Amino acid sequence: MGEKPFSLAGLKYPEVFQEILTCDSEMLRIFQHVEKFAETDNSVLIWGESGSGKELIARAIHMISKRKDNNFIAVNAGSFADDLFTSEFFGHERGSFTGAVKDKKGFLEEADGGTLFLDEIGELSLPIQVKLLRVLQEEEFYRLGSTHNVKIDVRIVAATNKNLFDEIKRGKFRKDLFFRLNINAIHLPPLRERQGDVQFLAEHFLSEFTKQYKKSIERISAPVMKLLKNYSFPGNVRELMNLINSAIVVESGKELRKDSLPSYFLDQCRVQPEVLFNGQKLKSLQEVEKDHIRMVLEHTNHNKTVSAKILGISRVSLISKVKKYELEK
Repeated sequence: MGEKPFSLAGLKYPEVFQEILTCDSEMLRIFQHVEKFAETDNSVLIWGESGSGKELIARAIHMISKRKDNNFIAVNAGSFADDLFTSEFFGHERGSFTGAVKDKKGFLEEADGGTLFLDEIGELSLPIQVKLLRVLQEEEFYRLGSTHNVKIDVRIVAATNKNLFDEIKRGKFRKDLFFRLNINAIHLPPLRERQGDVQFLAEHFLSEFTKQYKKSIERISAPVMKLLKNYSFPGNVRELMNLINSAIVVESGKELRKDSLPSYFLDQCRVQPEVLFNGQKLKSLQEVEKDHIRMVLEHTNHNKTVSAKILGISRVSLISKVKKYELEK
């Protein structure tokens, strides 16, 4: 078996993190920050790739906060066309448009007194960002078709898988909205940077899905585990879970073997022949990243805070990469 999950005993609210399975000690540090942010009533912006657990963190914030007894409303902000945003977020009055046969509360009213989680906030169009910013500033809005303003008391927790600094430079995201949302920031590392979590989670999912499908698979073969550990998992924990799920459905023996893995995964893992350019081997992105991080660390005499700033990543991400590439001094 692989790594064991770290103890949550040092946390004030360990029960709210039970669904976030990890054995990476850096995640514990993130949980400690989450607890501190949750006890305030500030807006929180969660940065992280798709599938990295942003909604679980948002729910933890809500369950710790003074708003825990009220609604937690989770919305994929990028899934609404502009013409649907007003109705879905602000609600509407009966007769305000064709098909509006009764009054309807929007997400903002449903979350009144509680927390509204806006996932993929970077997907909102600029006109919608203006409307959202006004609500955050005024703490009131009008239902579609109504002349009466609605007062609300909502905490906003937003999440993004985009680099909003780049979006602001490109004119795709409003700077004033960004500063409204980013009062407290949480950076979630991707699965590939979480030390030991690939094996830990793979074995956990093996146990769970083996029970679900009433299979007798006892372990993951060494070749399969090697492939899993060397894979970048762009879909993060969700992708790993689905991969193990699929493989267990196919596997009929006692051990999870390569033959049971999805073809897309095996294609991605296939070893590529050495590629030369002007007589030199072309390096993989991981090799280039490792060399560059080593160079920056040597330049700063292994000062991780300064190195992280030069690299443009969080200190937590840098520490994870140092562990991953075995670059500790």
